[in-house]
Amino acid sequence: MNRSVSDGINLLSKLTFRRAFNMAKIWCSYHLARLLKKPLHWGLPISISIEPTTSCNLRCPECPSGLRSFTRPTGMLGEDIFIKTIDELSAYTLYLILYFQGEPYLNSKFFDYVRYAHARKMYTATSTNAHYLTDDIAQKTVESGLDRLIISIDGTTQETYQQYRIGGSLEKVLEGARNVVKWKQKLKSQTPHLIFQMVVLSTNEHQIAELYSLAKEIGVDEVKLKTAQVYNYENGNTLLPLQEKYSRYKRNENHKYQLKNKMLNQCWRLWSGAVITWDGNVVPCCFDKDAQHKMGTLAASEFKDVWRNSAYDNFRNALLKSRSEIEICTNCSEGTKVWREE
Repeated sequence: MNRSVSDGINLLSKLTFRRAFNMAKIWCSYHLARLLKKPLHWGLPISISIEPTTSCNLRCPECPSGLRSFTRPTGMLGEDIFIKTIDELSAYTLYLILYFQGEPYLNSKFFDYVRYAHARKMYTATSTNAHYLTDDIAQKTVESGLDRLIISIDGTTQETYQQYRIGGSLEKVLEGARNVVKWKQKLKSQTPHLIFQMVVLSTNEHQIAELYSLAKEIGVDEVKLKTAQVYNYENGNTLLPLQEKYSRYKRNENHKYQLKNKMLNQCWRLWSGAVITWDGNVVPCCFDKDAQHKMGTLAASEFKDVWRNSAYDNFRNALLKSRSEIEICTNCSEGTKVWREE
């Protein structure tokens, strides 16, 4: 069976009647809100992202964790916020992403969180730079029940890889991937669905074919190519790939760069998901990396109360009226085609 199909079947196996009904309510309210230009919203999130930590061992130049440039507090997710959130939402929410900023494996409770959500039949996913996937940690990863593991690999040689993943070791990344594949085979496990993800840059676009060959050699299930988000892109950036199909930006008639996708006054993410920072703040989506738009805090409220409060209504209303005026939306890839090579 195709591995992506197997992963899709695994995801569908988590779908209960209550979760399906919740998805239907969200879908209906989203399209009605677009039609009426009013922030109507029914249901609870289909997916949530919970941030294990803001800390990271690498120094990637376009990442707030790597740059150590957060204006918000940094720290580690505690059990109280995590358990409270999962207990409230797991009956309705299908998909849990244990990642936002930082390297999730730095949180010593990471496997406890995966197991807790897995026991409630949520589909669990995370993204890692793979530097901590030792043999022991790879075994625990497979045994935890994690459903999807994305490994960031932005080059097939150390010289290329380290140009963006500053301070990183490609050898450790490949060893970590091989460890996971080994333990999946030993334990006869289909999970986690293992993905090599490359942020396509000018430094690595010539190695895309090599990445597919490397993934096949190791036994990785899937390869994904991701467009790079860069700051101050209007006048260009040396990291932007030369092949425009791999970029989320294009040059206009004034020789300036702009997003490829049209800035439509709509966004499925604001209806279907939410992001929770390590300290319990709820923010609208993964583009709000510095938590500029705090919808509320789980330290003081239930998630349902935050999800339906005036701050969320006002934000959704502003998006439906003039999304281009919301700063975090101006660098958003929502609606941009994700290019993949087979």
